[in-house]
Amino acid sequence: MSGAEVVNFGCRLNIAEGEAIRAAAADADNLVIFNSCAVTAEAERQVRQAIRRTKRARPEARIVVTGCAAETIGAELAAMAEVDAVVGNAAKRELTSYTSLETRPSTSLETNGLGLTPAISGADHARAFVEVQNGCDHDCTFCVTTLARGPSRSLPAGAIIDAIKARVDAGQKEVILTGVDLTSYGPDLPGSPTLGLLVERILTHVPALERLRLSSLDSIEIDDRLFDLITGETRIMPHVHLSLQSGDDMILKRMKRRHLRADAVRLVERLKAKRPDIAIGADIIAGFPTEDDGMFANSLDLLGDCDIVFGHIFPYSPRPGTAAARMPQLDRTTIKARADRLRTAAQDRKARWLESLIGTERRVLIERDGRTGHAENHASVEIPATEDFRFAPDALKGRIMTLTITASDGAKLTGIPA
Repeated sequence: MSGAEVVNFGCRLNIAEGEAIRAAAADADNLVIFNSCAVTAEAERQVRQAIRRTKRARPEARIVVTGCAAETIGAELAAMAEVDAVVGNAAKRELTSYTSLETRPSTSLETNGLGLTPAISGADHARAFVEVQNGCDHDCTFCVTTLARGPSRSLPAGAIIDAIKARVDAGQKEVILTGVDLTSYGPDLPGSPTLGLLVERILTHVPALERLRLSSLDSIEIDDRLFDLITGETRIMPHVHLSLQSGDDMILKRMKRRHLRADAVRLVERLKAKRPDIAIGADIIAGFPTEDDGMFANSLDLLGDCDIVFGHIFPYSPRPGTAAARMPQLDRTTIKARADRLRTAAQDRKARWLESLIGTERRVLIERDGRTGHAENHASVEIPATEDFRFAPDALKGRIMTLTITASDGAKLTGIPA
């Protein structure tokens, strides 16, 4: 195989960065680059498993590992017989990282690994993930992000706007702003702009952009400007994903989160009051150290109290070097059982929500397969090929279509042209 293949794991930022890696390694020969995730021990296990599986299928391939697991378990990855090199996050976008194939651990994550041009996901996608920020200044006790990605750094608005203009000019109709801690955007830039100000500038200077989404938000950092944009600007999609993590105040304090349960509930009430159709997603961790039955019940109840229809559930796993790893741990059986209960409850809520959308009309951006897409509220929608509606998938790719929702299977909707 000629050229580099990039395999992305984890978050939307990794997807965007994967394209920058692909560009840096464009002239590499027979190379597979694993852009890894380290959010949980399971994420690291999946990377190791994929490396071994790839080497068995393609013994001639050279394998490089980069991304967050390259920071957290770099020595372990470098010791794998299948791995030719490990490249730290600070060097993942550099051409020389994929020509010399020498293991290059990060020496500094404070300025490196974030150029003046944002990483952007592939031009062949219907939607573009655009990096606006990287790293994190907070010290949540469960998280390895500050170890893997360093402090928060923001990209200048001009570079972001230019990147979005280029994607819109290329025909992409939706952009998703991504970062590690998106709502911390700006204080390191001249004038200390906020995320809300960045969004205003994007909407003003890229009038042809039809749809804008924001990736995961820290609920406590949604200021009045950003709140008013989310609830009042029709080009911002009615969908927010909140980094909530728990529904219990004591656990939130032990996580060193900066909000309490009531803050999250009140925010969602305000969002729903101003924009009733907004869909809420959230990250929740099951089985955090010291979590008892009552504390877990508070997290379970949070699904309803915050009207969460996109629940992203993580079973807690101790991350080396974090404060939570030194706290009294729950047994893995309990953690798994609680995660399963949360997932089941979240799936049930999503299924009921999707069922309520049957019979409505939705504006859906059709993805690159020409058969599936996302409604404005982020619900997945599939277009069936019926006797009444035959189509060539390439003819629909990237279009925004009004569909009448006819059915739901509990995970996605079915829609036909209105």
